[in-house]
Amino acid sequence: MSLRAESHAATSALKKIAADMSNIIESLDTRELHVEGEEVDSEVLNDPKGTVCIPFSAIYHTHGFKEPGAQTYLTGCPVRVRVLEVERFTSTKKVPSPNVYTIELTHGEFTWQVKRKFKHFQEFHRELLRYKAFVRIPIPTRRIDYFSRNDFFSSSLLAGKDRPNHCPLGDFQDRAPWSPYSSLHEPGKQLEDYLSNILKMPMYKNYHGTMEFVGVSQLSFIHDLGPKGIEGFIMKRSGGHRIPGLNCCGQGRMCYRWSKRWLVVKDSFLLYMKPDSGAISFVLLVDKEFNIKIGQKETETKYGLQIDNLSRSLILKCNSYRHAQWWRQGIDEFIRKHGKDFLTEHRFGSYAAVQENTLAKWYVNAKWYFEDVANAMEAAKEEIFITDWWLSPEIFMKRPVVEGNRWRLDCILKRKAQQGVRIFVMLYKEVELALGINSEYSKRTLMHLHPNIKVMRHPDHVSSSVYLWAHHEKLVIVDQSVAFVGGIDLAYGRWDDDEHRLTDVGSVKRMTAVKSVSTANLASAAESERVPLQPQALAPESHLFERNADDASDISKMKGVGKPRKFSRFSIYKHLHKHSMHHADSVSSIDSDSSYSNPTRSQPNIIQSLRPHLKMFHHHSESKQGLAEPREADKGSIRSLKTGVGELLGETRFWHGKDYCNFVFKDWVQLDKPFADFIDRYTTPRMPWHDISSVVHGKAARDIARHFIQRWNFTKIMKPKYRSLSYPFLLPKSQQTANELKYQVPDAVPATVQVIRSAADWSAGIKYHEESIHKAYISVIENSKHYIYIENQFFISCADDKVVWNKIGDAIAQRILKAHRENKRFRVYVVIPLLPGFEGDISTGGGNALQAIMHFNYRTMCRGENSILGQLKAAVGDKWINYISFCGLRTYAELEGKLVTELIYVHSKLLIADDNTVIIGSANINDRSMLGKRDSEMAIIVQDTETVPSVMDGEEYSAGKFAQSLRLRCFRVVLGGSDQNPEHQDPVCDKFFKEVWISTAARNATIFDKVFRCLPSDQVNNLTQLRDFINKPKLANDDPAKAAEELKKIRGFLVQFPFRFLEEEYLLPSVGTKESMVPMEVWT
Repeated sequence: MSLRAESHAATSALKKIAADMSNIIESLDTRELHVEGEEVDSEVLNDPKGTVCIPFSAIYHTHGFKEPGAQTYLTGCPVRVRVLEVERFTSTKKVPSPNVYTIELTHGEFTWQVKRKFKHFQEFHRELLRYKAFVRIPIPTRRIDYFSRNDFFSSSLLAGKDRPNHCPLGDFQDRAPWSPYSSLHEPGKQLEDYLSNILKMPMYKNYHGTMEFVGVSQLSFIHDLGPKGIEGFIMKRSGGHRIPGLNCCGQGRMCYRWSKRWLVVKDSFLLYMKPDSGAISFVLLVDKEFNIKIGQKETETKYGLQIDNLSRSLILKCNSYRHAQWWRQGIDEFIRKHGKDFLTEHRFGSYAAVQENTLAKWYVNAKWYFEDVANAMEAAKEEIFITDWWLSPEIFMKRPVVEGNRWRLDCILKRKAQQGVRIFVMLYKEVELALGINSEYSKRTLMHLHPNIKVMRHPDHVSSSVYLWAHHEKLVIVDQSVAFVGGIDLAYGRWDDDEHRLTDVGSVKRMTAVKSVSTANLASAAESERVPLQPQALAPESHLFERNADDASDISKMKGVGKPRKFSRFSIYKHLHKHSMHHADSVSSIDSDSSYSNPTRSQPNIIQSLRPHLKMFHHHSESKQGLAEPREADKGSIRSLKTGVGELLGETRFWHGKDYCNFVFKDWVQLDKPFADFIDRYTTPRMPWHDISSVVHGKAARDIARHFIQRWNFTKIMKPKYRSLSYPFLLPKSQQTANELKYQVPDAVPATVQVIRSAADWSAGIKYHEESIHKAYISVIENSKHYIYIENQFFISCADDKVVWNKIGDAIAQRILKAHRENKRFRVYVVIPLLPGFEGDISTGGGNALQAIMHFNYRTMCRGENSILGQLKAAVGDKWINYISFCGLRTYAELEGKLVTELIYVHSKLLIADDNTVIIGSANINDRSMLGKRDSEMAIIVQDTETVPSVMDGEEYSAGKFAQSLRLRCFRVVLGGSDQNPEHQDPVCDKFFKEVWISTAARNATIFDKVFRCLPSDQVNNLTQLRDFINKPKLANDDPAKAAEELKKIRGFLVQFPFRFLEEEYLLPSVGTKESMVPMEVWT
């Protein structure tokens, strides 16, 4: 084609576009819409800098699209309009204009585009005229030549005659005449003016038709939801959810219905809303399987649009193929621009990206963890998410209790709910006949506190066909900005500190009130005026400080509205599931034929009567755990304990009611009576609880919140009882605002963090299971250079591809063999419980469930050719002892004048490698937690970016600040001493490994065996020896004084793990027993 011909063609196209533009301009006149007395908002005209943001909580207060009063726009901020492009397309139909106009709108920080044809402008203008007439506002009278469009454009504009100067919206009348041969920018400017004028009048700006035309809704301009994508009405087809189990209705291709919905696109998710109520009726998260298809062949729908992710195939229906193309292009471009991190495959196959410069902090034991969780909850402004395997509403988060019920969990949640914070709790729904955690009571108790507290339980065992697996995550997320993740449930028995006390009798002593006392005389005054509290000086609630069975019975009525329940004994069904959660935090079953009581609900202040008798002084700001130095009060007795509100002289109780427990001695019963003791604390020591947790901020917290949201929304879809509007869909906040922290946990340090998990179709509704925790463990072990430190509740590994499948134990053995071949030092430290956490008398063998777990633990450690030691001995003989150590924890105390001992239950899920990499989470080392298809789990892998000078294998080494400080604290707890003990600095050298770690564990174990004849023991290889062993006298009973002298030689809590205990016995359940009927996967 010649240059002249091309120029002529371009000119012709230009003329056609210009002519079409002339038609549309002549058909629109905003003066027709002007209302007498309607003024333009001065705030909009002034465009102030201090724009008022719409709070994130607005997502819970949406209204129907036609209802007045809903806030859509930012206060004090104009909407700016700009026509970017005029696109001409061919059409087989005879239409006045085949042009599409791309219009860019800007409102505050938000910018978006809409595409409209000229007919859309005409229809919009006519709708506004109808709306004006509908509201019955008088139409102003005007001269016919002023009102006439023809006179206006032909005479006024072209001839330049005088025009009325009354035009409050600054209409086209002040523009120069527009001709078909002028630049395309001029008609674009006139369209901008038209739409801008409409958006300056509140009457039309807030009209639902206007909001539809410009593509905005109540969720468009919420800062924490991120940038604004395209929005609009669309038809969606029901079904497409990937829900396992018995689900048929609406899931097939032949059974569906179409509904009109408002579709909203955000940076990491899509949602649609019901226009009549404004309710969010579905949320589709962007993930690595996110994909968009169009066409009848792909979607089986004319002008169809199919959006896939791991959870659903959502099918939409558009008005035309071009309309479908526009939606696909708009969604795809927006998501790839703003949500690309969610589309890609991440390390270890995780759903979450590696997040750099993330503030993180660790916790050893629950004391400091509970305190920081309570403080973070208290600072919550919008949302609190909680998910636990077990949750006890009445636990105290700060101890000792010196402020009444203020820091009791249920009181914190109620207080925040009353302040407008939305609280969402997800609990594992246990098989009631098999497990006694009574989640139904926890749900009922929390739901009765306030309407802003919503609780879901999952799974429904029959409908989902899930009987053996559990939700095992332990998460607390505040405002999607601070996320606590680890192994600590907000439940009974979890609170503990570094002292791991066995007793909690309590003997609070007071001082006579003194108005003024000098610092110099303070100590002497405290010593001379300390007197014990008299029983009659206390209110009836003082059973917390005095042994009184009747008082305890009365106080048990303080809390709980449990309806009568009965649990059947000896049910085959019960025993099928009794230990299905065997790793799940040491709780078994409720074997009670008696019905629960239904006491009147009340919440008296259980400590208020005591407060007048406590003299508190020396106000002291308590430093938090993490990288801070240990306090003197933490190192010794509680006889002089400084708290955040003062100092208590004497001893007080830390564990009230059901919180004082020893689950190997007796499992929890009657959980609806939280303040009634269920074991005698004067004769039975409690079982100390050793645990690890963490907190992260910013983007990593957003990732953890995303997992919670995915599970919550999946549960809402799956369970009909949660489909009502009272259980809302949750929305993830944008990663773009993640670093705008409103609250920060003290003493956190920056590091690189990635969130990893175990999730599957039954737990999160995803197409493919995820086992990123398993992959992360193996990767860290294989790539470690100096040492591995592991604390875990279970140690079941070494795959045989028959019963056990996870390969963590194999990775450890292979890493040691690699070090042996290279003739390099490499250490592996493994700390696990001395006994599994099941109710049972170990003196008689412990029962079938306890023995089954012992079998798989021993099979991993030392028994059989697949065990770690079996693999090592086959290659290096007895030299394995230079590489790996297995230990447990034990402590002792004096209870009512008698020496007692008990193991410390290790519940941690921790791996540290090379003082620079840490994995903390809820996942045990077993198939249930690691394979992804079974229990749902959550963890984080932390890699240090800040280093401190240290020593490794005798050489200078740059250790990570986060990892090394955590290891040193763990060593201090289990070995005794301090975090700065120079012996603990180098975990690889022979001096530490042999002369400190191995020596301490062996010495402590020998002393405990000598004094208490503890079980498990290497001296007991079979049940016959067990009977003889327990009948022999104990030094603690025969000569308490000598026993006490021996116990003074104990350092820390570390003891060697007894490899030979019951090694001659077959520990798996015998054929014919109830436990033998349970699938083997339950134990592994």
